Amino acid sequence: MITIKKYPNRRLYDTSQSQYVNLDYVKLLTLEHIDFAVVDSKTGDDITKSILLQIISEQESSNEQSLLTDTLLKQLIRFYGDDMQVFLRQYLEQSLNHFLKQQDTMQGLLKNMIDAGPIGMISKIMEQNLDTWQKFTHQDSDNEEK
Repeated sequence: MITIKKYPNRRLYDTSQSQYVNLDYVKLLTLEHIDFAVVDSKTGDDITKSILLQIISEQESSNEQSLLTDTLLKQLIRFYGDDMQVFLRQYLEQSLNHFLKQQDTMQGLLKNMIDAGPIGMISKIMEQNLDTWQKFTHQDSDNEEK
């Protein structure tokens, strides 16, 4: 696990690489599924969630890339302090995990469809023809040696 320290001057320091980093670096770690924690350099408190929320906030500032609508954010806010808050958190985590698994499945199906499309089929036919030709030429050379 990579430990990133946040200093009072707002700078982030990756202790594994001994260098200062930025939020884009933390976002990249997240995208690459690399485990990390961000800690406050003075107190040692885990502040990973606040850094992740900062990244989300920056992403949400662009309407083209926004995932969280005003309506969704209002609904989420209404759940804080509610008896159902724990259940909603679990539901959201499980739903997103399920969605990601379905997305992987769909991408696999699309790849198979593309591979089976006209170009993929022509490519497979060419490979089969090449294999047949190689077998044929090897048989001829074997017959000539006899």
